[in-house]
Order: sequence, then C-alpha cells, then structure tokens
Amino acid sequence: MTQRIAVIALALAACVAAIPSRSDDYPSRPVRIVFGFGPGSSGDVMSRVLAQRMSQDLGQPFIVEGKPGANGQLGATQVARAPNDGYTLFLASVSNATNVAITPASATDLAKELTPIALVATVPSILVVHPSLGVANVPELIALAKAKPDQLFFGSVGVGSPPHLAGELFKVMAGVKLVHVPYAGGSGQAATDLIAGRISMVFSPASTIAPHITAGSVKALAAATAKRAGLFPDLPTIAEAGLPGFDSGIWGGLMAPAGTPRPVLEKLNAEIVRAVSSPDLSAKIEGMGLVPSPQSLEEAARFVAAETTKWTRAVKASGASAD
Repeated sequence: MTQRIAVIALALAACVAAIPSRSDDYPSRPVRIVFGFGPGSSGDVMSRVLAQRMSQDLGQPFIVEGKPGANGQLGATQVARAPNDGYTLFLASVSNATNVAITPASATDLAKELTPIALVATVPSILVVHPSLGVANVPELIALAKAKPDQLFFGSVGVGSPPHLAGELFKVMAGVKLVHVPYAGGSGQAATDLIAGRISMVFSPASTIAPHITAGSVKALAAATAKRAGLFPDLPTIAEAGLPGFDSGIWGGLMAPAGTPRPVLEKLNAEIVRAVSSPDLSAKIEGMGLVPSPQSLEEAARFVAAETTKWTRAVKASGASAD
C-alpha cells in the first residue's frame, strides 16, 4: 500500500510540474492561436498581426489556426477542451458572446470555460449596399425598405452573428422588413454576393469591405458603431444618420482555457498590451481598419461580461434565442 501511495504521489507531482506555475520559462515551445472564422475575416487579420509580433518578442512561434464553423463556436470548443497550459489560445469575438445568448446549452461559457487575457482590437463596422439600390444615405435606404417590405436582402456570417443582429436591430429601430441571408463561410462570401447584386446590403467589418468601397463595387452608407470608422472619417454613423442610439460593435480578444496559471496569463497580457500599444504595430492595426484596444486582465474580464449581458438582451429581443 505504501508503495502504491508513493507511485501515485510521484504521478501527481509530475502532472503538477507539467503545468507552468511561473512565467519566466514561458513559452518554451510553439503556441497556437485559434480563431473561429474563415480566411480574410477580421479574426484572421487580428490573429496574424498579433502572432507575428508575439513570435518576435517571445522567441517562440505563435501559429495561427482557423477553425471556422457555428458562428465561431467550433474554435471556442476546441480551445476550451485544450490543456490549460498557455499553449493553446483563442481569438474570441463578439460572436462568442452572442452564442452564449442564442444557444446557452451548447455554447462555450466565456466566464467558466475560457479566461479573458486581453482585448486586442475593435472592428469598425460599415453598412454597405449594392449601388443598384440607388440610395445615397440611411434615410433613403429606410424609405426604400418601407416601400418594398421583404424585398431587400441582407447578408451575415450566420444566424445570431453580430452582422445578423445588427440587421435585426436596424429592422426594429427603422421599422422596416428585411430578409436575412446567412453565410457559413465568413463575411467574404457575403461581400461577394453583395458585389454580384444577389443581396442588397450587409453590415461588414470595415477591414473586410474597405477595398470594395474604394473600388466602387459597393456603396458605404454609414458606420454601424457608436464612433465613426477611422478608414472613412467622413462617413456618418447610423445614429448620426437618423437612428439615435444605434451601435453594433465588433471586437476581438485573446482567451485561454479556464484554469490557465495566473503568471502565464499576466505575462501574455503584458506582452499583448505592450505590442498593441507600440507605435508601429498600432499604426499597422489602424491601417487595416481596426482600432487597437489593449486592456488589463481585470478590464478584459469586465468587458467580456458586459458584452455577454448586452447581447443576451439583444438576442432575446430579436427572438433568435434557442431557449
């Protein structure tokens, strides 16, 4: 019996030793950053910019891995089930907060199964339409939608996604009837169909849609967030254009599996804040249409909790909740 206890004790000690309790030797091997959407998405852009700098600063490869599907849920599930040793991280988005509201029974709990490390950036969102609609601003779009109920189609990356909920919020606040068209492959597919004229409008991240706005393939009407988009400072917000209080923000933040040692979280947070706050990387992020938004561990936790609460209310109001 004594020998068996000794063996168990040694095994437990080995397990504990495998989990880093200090940050001075972290990372000692490659780190994966998983994001939940397809190539070209804001999560893809954010992950790669951050991974490049983290690899440089911490001396180990930070490898980006896309896991698209279920509105970002597949990636969240994969990371939540990974070892909580700091070597598998998740670039969470607002979609993961909305998933908690829409399918609470199956969605990853951002407060219990994952731990927020730091907000990386927010993503200005733009309301864009196909030029053939012949509208120049938000009031004209609302007038057209009222004249043609259920004849204008808006695309999104999936039911319950931020672009979908932005459209639902627009419908309620403007008093119009629009038809939702979800796309499983990310915002790029919605943009492609918008350019082709197969749908009428989208609420798209500025970083994704900016080249098409510049090329004249689509027409930008307004920013869908509380503040104007840095890439298009002359473009009014939807609130300024006639729907006071409209705000549908998108964000991305790094998370780790619950139980990841605090020293590792602190080191990652410090490195992310330092990187995102640096003049060169900050300028690079802004040039991609994103807004650098570094936070402390505590600020990140409060932010994610507030977003989950906000979108839970929005989802219930839209009727999109599965419960």
